[in-house]
Amino acid sequence: MSESKCNECLPLKGDGGSFDEIRPYAAGEVKQAVESLLADRQFSHLLRGFVPWMPKWMRNGLIRLAFVGVNTPLQFQLRFIKPVLKRILKKCSTGYSLSYSGIAPGPVRYTFISNHRDIVLDSAILDLLLLENGFPTTCEIAIGDNLLIYPWIKTLVKLNKAFTVKRGLSPRELLESSQTMSRYMHHAINEKHENIWIAQREGRAKDSSDQTQDSLLKMFAMAGEGSIVERLKDLHIVPLSISYEYDPCDYLKAQEFQLKRDNPSFKKSKQDDLDNMKTGIFGQKGRIHYEARPCINTWLDELSELPKTEVFAEVARRIDQQIHAGYQLFPGNYVAADLLSGTSAFADKYSEEEKKTFETYLQSRIDLVQIANKDEDFLRERILTMYANPVVNKQKAIETK
Repeated sequence: MSESKCNECLPLKGDGGSFDEIRPYAAGEVKQAVESLLADRQFSHLLRGFVPWMPKWMRNGLIRLAFVGVNTPLQFQLRFIKPVLKRILKKCSTGYSLSYSGIAPGPVRYTFISNHRDIVLDSAILDLLLLENGFPTTCEIAIGDNLLIYPWIKTLVKLNKAFTVKRGLSPRELLESSQTMSRYMHHAINEKHENIWIAQREGRAKDSSDQTQDSLLKMFAMAGEGSIVERLKDLHIVPLSISYEYDPCDYLKAQEFQLKRDNPSFKKSKQDDLDNMKTGIFGQKGRIHYEARPCINTWLDELSELPKTEVFAEVARRIDQQIHAGYQLFPGNYVAADLLSGTSAFADKYSEEEKKTFETYLQSRIDLVQIANKDEDFLRERILTMYANPVVNKQKAIETK
């Protein structure tokens, strides 16, 4: 803890505060952040929902007391986020696990790049798994500012070591924002000595066919020194596979697919985003598995002779192969693949009881969709595709290994 605490106290060298708009809170800013939360009417209303019988002055007093000795985001995570998350996982999952090879707890910090299943929990569960497996610190988390719907949400995620990815920018603004974020990531890894978590693409792959965006890798290489390969090596990138047995938001994703099919101009509202976050946190997830693949530094030098235009595409292809190969597949994935194809190609991967269980689950998710002109066949196909795609992609990854 002492090492990480010192790391969070480090100044932002050479940037004159240029990271202030995107960085998490530093040591010394936590107390002020807590006070701003307590002064926020929406956050106060949220707290009142947990203890409606307790007057505001008492709630705020207890929170201030609980924060005594909490001076850094890591201390905030250890005292508050970790126990809350463990309670959620105990209620909403049947277990969580981490496998890793080629990386180890120690002085090296990593940039974990992963597929994206849940808006809130993907990075939070990784943090918990790192702590429980002896890693000295958690991750700074890349989060889109489109999700920072209210001021209290922004304050809370910055307390939880999140840095902001700006969305909806003009081309010029996007270039400037990408350069700043790249510099910050290199700074976080090499000067603050923090891990980083970032999704392999903007937003979740709603059909669970996970692909890394070349533009993300180009952003990584905007900062640092030397060649593209050397700049990427500087971030110690680790492909991370996230597997949930059940996706609590599967029916919401299927619903969105139909709404966009029926109205191509459909856009989610702020309330839709909040509903997705809440459902993802508190919905049933079954088994959860994370697999950290070896750091890509082990093979990046193989690409040093490639033309610059080809390096990013090849890195993305190899990262995808690693993420897909690292999926943990569950009986429902194989059942979905067979139901979607109308075959029994994977019948040896599940029992009749497991098939019936998944078919019952599938219908229960379709039943949750409440929209006009509900197309059950379309919704069924969409949900099956979400669960089948990991099977398809893992097969391809193993065959092309």
